[in-house]
Amino acid sequence: MATPTRDELDVMGPVDYLCIEFPQGTLTGRALPMLLDLVDRRVIRVLDLLFVRKSPDGTVVALDGRELELSGLGAFHGAASGLLGGDDLREAGAILAPGAAAVLLVYENLWAAPLARQLRVSGAQLVAGGRIPVQGLLAALDAAESQDNAVASGR
Repeated sequence: MATPTRDELDVMGPVDYLCIEFPQGTLTGRALPMLLDLVDRRVIRVLDLLFVRKSPDGTVVALDGRELELSGLGAFHGAASGLLGGDDLREAGAILAPGAAAVLLVYENLWAAPLARQLRVSGAQLVAGGRIPVQGLLAALDAAESQDNAVASGR
């Protein structure tokens, strides 16, 4: 996809990005049909998709989709808005484990586009955002449960 025009930006939903790490040997493509389903149902629109790999010596390279041999990946051929660049590759490389691969994904939340547009028209603006990984939620719940158990047992 080409970089959105100003008119397209006016009607866009919020745009998010993800960096999903796959430890060595785990990039199988089994979740790809679920991503395709989100696109087909117009829940999201993929703006950019980039696969990277960090070699054991720490070198980070972008991977061509044809190198991956993942079924269904062709549906995203051309998903390159130009939003992802060398800085993103370096940042991903800094957090990936040696031998791991990752997918960098930039996507528009189509489901939220009408709300986002109305908020912009009303003069509102997004001033902060974030994401809480499921692992963080689980850790917080475990900590709260441990604290509740300690209080219940009088410790």
